[in-house]
Amino acid sequence: MRSFFALVSVSLASLAMQASASCIYGTTLHRRQTDVPVSSYTFGGTTGPINWAGLKPEYRECALGHNQSPINFNQSIPFATEIPQINIPSTSFAEFLNIGSTVQVFINGTTMFGGKTYHLIQYHFHTPSEHRIENEYYPLEMHMVHEADDGAHVVVGVLFQLSDFGLTTDFVRQTIVNIDGIREPGTRNVTGYLDFSELVEAFQSAPIYQYTGSLTTPPCTEGITFLTLAYPMVLDVASYNLLKSVMKFNARYIQNAPGEQNLLQISAREISEL
Repeated sequence: MRSFFALVSVSLASLAMQASASCIYGTTLHRRQTDVPVSSYTFGGTTGPINWAGLKPEYRECALGHNQSPINFNQSIPFATEIPQINIPSTSFAEFLNIGSTVQVFINGTTMFGGKTYHLIQYHFHTPSEHRIENEYYPLEMHMVHEADDGAHVVVGVLFQLSDFGLTTDFVRQTIVNIDGIREPGTRNVTGYLDFSELVEAFQSAPIYQYTGSLTTPPCTEGITFLTLAYPMVLDVASYNLLKSVMKFNARYIQNAPGEQNLLQISAREISEL
């Protein structure tokens, strides 16, 4: 316990930006490697979110940051005032990895937002959803990680709701057609044919939550712009069960509203006062 209290009192001045097998893996902050990296953290127990900051010095923002993700979307979180211009060319297949903490696809594309062009590097999934809408969670969430030439990051996020009638979002179904080949962390395969026109259309027609938060996995780096569709897309039960059986539980608990004190700092203070 003493080591944790010492951890939350240190300065953020020397915060590192590198992490092994985090959701940022594949951007210029962590370029692709020949071997598939496997996460050193988990989503439960002593290597889970409550102790991420204790695993490595560069993870300490997970316990100290005041603009952490995910959050609960409610009326205090504004909608974007402009529509992001998403352009993701269709592709016959893309590289598909199991990095232990999630399954991840490398793909090219761009999103123009706020007068800046962000390059799509990869997308990955969390189950259940990490963000909530008015405290309702969803079975699945997808993050599309983008990076601009100046190093700024945008994450385009989509929540998914199970369909009562077998409807689904086709690019998710095509993403996981070969998922049985990457059941073990550290393995790779390829997707099926990917067409993102349905996603692009959704972002043209629905409200989009916008806020500045952090990576939802170590090193929990802040300054990440999230653009999350305010309404979920549909997903069939079979696709959901396939993803869940490979990824298991891989969602961080929701954090305080942006700008508020880190939950772990609050907890440490209250425990020290007992």
